[in-house]
Amino acid sequence: MKKDIIEPHERPPLRRWIPLSIQHVFAMFGATILVPLLTGLNPSTALFTAGTGTLLYIVLTGAKVPAFLGSSFAFIPVLVSVGDAFGMPYALGGAVAAGIFYCIIGLIIRIAGTAWLDKALPPVVIGSVIVVIGLNLAPTAMNMAMRSGGGADGEYSLVLLSIAFVTLGITVIANIFLKGFFSIIPILIGLVVGYLFTFIMGCIFPAYKIIDFDIVRNAPWFGLPTFAVPKFSFVPMLTFVIVSLATICEHLGDTLVTSKVVGRDFYKNPGLHRTLAGDGLATAWAAFWGGPPNTTYGENIGVMAITKVYSVWVIGGAALIAVILSFFQKFGALIRTIPTPVMGGISMLLFGIIASSGLRTIVESGVDYKDKRNLTISSVILVIGIGNGALAFNITKDVKFQLAGVALATVVGIILNLLFSLRKDNSA
Repeated sequence: MKKDIIEPHERPPLRRWIPLSIQHVFAMFGATILVPLLTGLNPSTALFTAGTGTLLYIVLTGAKVPAFLGSSFAFIPVLVSVGDAFGMPYALGGAVAAGIFYCIIGLIIRIAGTAWLDKALPPVVIGSVIVVIGLNLAPTAMNMAMRSGGGADGEYSLVLLSIAFVTLGITVIANIFLKGFFSIIPILIGLVVGYLFTFIMGCIFPAYKIIDFDIVRNAPWFGLPTFAVPKFSFVPMLTFVIVSLATICEHLGDTLVTSKVVGRDFYKNPGLHRTLAGDGLATAWAAFWGGPPNTTYGENIGVMAITKVYSVWVIGGAALIAVILSFFQKFGALIRTIPTPVMGGISMLLFGIIASSGLRTIVESGVDYKDKRNLTISSVILVIGIGNGALAFNITKDVKFQLAGVALATVVGIILNLLFSLRKDNSA
């Protein structure tokens, strides 16, 4: 085991393994249960399918890629629109089709190879896309940190911001100054201290009283997730397949980020075809049980970047805990009492780390910005991605296709790079 680094294949001792896994559960929990809450699906089912889907992904990638798969935000619009137009069972059937389409694309890549990716995705494109992925999440982190409800429409609160800054400060101190085992669980330390700070301040000052234990008291100790059976129809399935073109682009970006953070080329080993198949089958599996489609989580990538713990065993432990929590509903309710600004404070660091990884890729690759081509490619990717540019059109009267944000920026960046490469080759 290298000093200060736990590699993907390494299994830490149990006394470290459990808290490291719990740290990842905290990182993914809020987003994973938020998607079903926004789409009318069951949060416990989402936890079950996220945990089992992650375990499936680990198996399909040969236990080589440390990635946690949780509820996908990219599928929220199509889940809602197809659910309203056809019914949620048909939306789930569409998600199953999207997952199978991932596998088909993975098979094509396996046959065609990945050599074309080196030409389509040079460091200038890769680095710029990674920066966009991190900065695209920045407004989410700040809204969680300073606005009631954690949304852009919430009212600004200095109290919430103070909670976020205390959490951020403790997390930074733990990450920089603590030694030994405590240096690799800064997220967990920051979360616990931020929670206790909010609770204690709430006992003294009414403005800080934002932790509500009623949901814990009202939740049963045990309960089965609510499973649903998907139904299949051509239009919903086609709609989800078209939308999955965008989420496949996001998968490319997330896999690139993970590769850069861990220091391994997961495009080549275990192969992009395996990561796509793992993501796709996890999505199909989730929808089959009534959960939202899955995707690899930037929050957990951020945790790995900070802690340098890349162990697949740790990710698998987090997946197992998620499955257990889906049945122990009182514990799940307790985690839901974590104040939003506490998660906002942690996210400020996590999402910033992702963006910084993109800058690191550009710097270490020696991208020359005196070359107008590189400058143009980065500029366009950054503006489209951070500005949340969108290509949208109606597929049917009630269903819209949208390629936006990171996905659109990735596609445009690839196209620009290929066009500039063709011109360079022709002029040579």
